[in-house]
Amino acid sequence: MIGLYGGALAAALAGSPHCVGMCGPLAVAASDRPGPSVAYHLGRISTYATLGAVAGAFGHSLPGPSWVGTALAAVLLVGFSLSLAGWLPEPRIRIPGLGKAGAALRYRSGALATFAFGLVNGLLPCGLVYAALAVPVAMAHPLHGAAAMALFGVGTVPALVVASVGLRRVLDRSLWRRRALAALVLVSGLASLGYREGLFHEASAADVNSEVPACHR
Repeated sequence: MIGLYGGALAAALAGSPHCVGMCGPLAVAASDRPGPSVAYHLGRISTYATLGAVAGAFGHSLPGPSWVGTALAAVLLVGFSLSLAGWLPEPRIRIPGLGKAGAALRYRSGALATFAFGLVNGLLPCGLVYAALAVPVAMAHPLHGAAAMALFGVGTVPALVVASVGLRRVLDRSLWRRRALAALVLVSGLASLGYREGLFHEASAADVNSEVPACHR
């Protein structure tokens, strides 16, 4: 389970340049408006945690052995990573009225409005978020899924804070960097799923002894 939490955090850190490109302008807007920008990030993280709980519940509801959820998560992770790399169309889940809600909250003052602005931001279509949601599906538990996506959200904060103070130009939007990002997300995610299924565990002494013929024991 710890490996999956690490995978969610690694995906966020590896995908920070993507976050700056997609959400940097919104982070800048949140920092320029009345109300503390920390409320904006808390709103985003709350949305991610909710999505993680839903994804975890979905993974738990899948019939069959536990590896079914892991296999589905791996397929989703590969697909979303290919979309990040530009080799597949990036899925766009449109929520009716989301744009209008964001526009209405854009100039509202106060921490509560800023928090709500972050909540809306967390629902914007994002391939990196979709890739990260593969982790809660594999966890197959709402609370663990919520915690993993909250950790993902925390991992995106440093880069967005940098963007909000005017250093957004650190991002190089070249295609090869985007594909390197997709590779990092894919490797970290698949490694986490592999740890969950015990693919990288060292063989125990009992396992080794079981493979030695009785005459040599």
